[in-house]
Amino acid sequence: MRYQISGKQIDIGEALQTHVREELGETVNKYSGRPTEAYVVFSKSGHEFVCEAVVHLSTGLTAQAKAHATEIYAAFDGCCEKMDKQLRRYKRRLKDHHKERSQPVELSDAGSYILAPSDESGEAEQDTVNAMIIAETESKIPSLSVGEAVMQMELADAPVLVFTNEKSSSINVVYRREDGNIGWIDPRKAG
Repeated sequence: MRYQISGKQIDIGEALQTHVREELGETVNKYSGRPTEAYVVFSKSGHEFVCEAVVHLSTGLTAQAKAHATEIYAAFDGCCEKMDKQLRRYKRRLKDHHKERSQPVELSDAGSYILAPSDESGEAEQDTVNAMIIAETESKIPSLSVGEAVMQMELADAPVLVFTNEKSSSINVVYRREDGNIGWIDPRKAG
């Protein structure tokens, strides 16, 4: 597995990098035999250290976790525990996913944009349809079954996931509802 371990405006020593490789590698290999790469980023937020980890599996699924603590090693250990819990929860489904899928998850390219908030100062209403784009990045849209999409959303700890439904080849959305349930949007073609 390839590791990219970095710090945002903090130095990451060799001892911490070795600790991350050993612990994260052990955790991920317990549940998934084919991780491909891991990104671990340390940063500082006030008096706490923040550790964010993203692990890409060879099947295209991604697991991610984030933790805060006053010590940098404790932040990583908390992050690793969250990753362990997520992977343990989905171990059976991850193993089944590996057996039934011989090829990695197909990914489509898409643009992702961040729009500036509208000005609510009471000025005359401007053309709100043409909102100002303040950031643009590339995103990937996976081709998954609905069950895999829900699992991917849970593994990534994301509130929403856009995916291509393998059965219908249409763009679908799964999302976490306020009541804790999972919502699924499956557009129907007018015919």
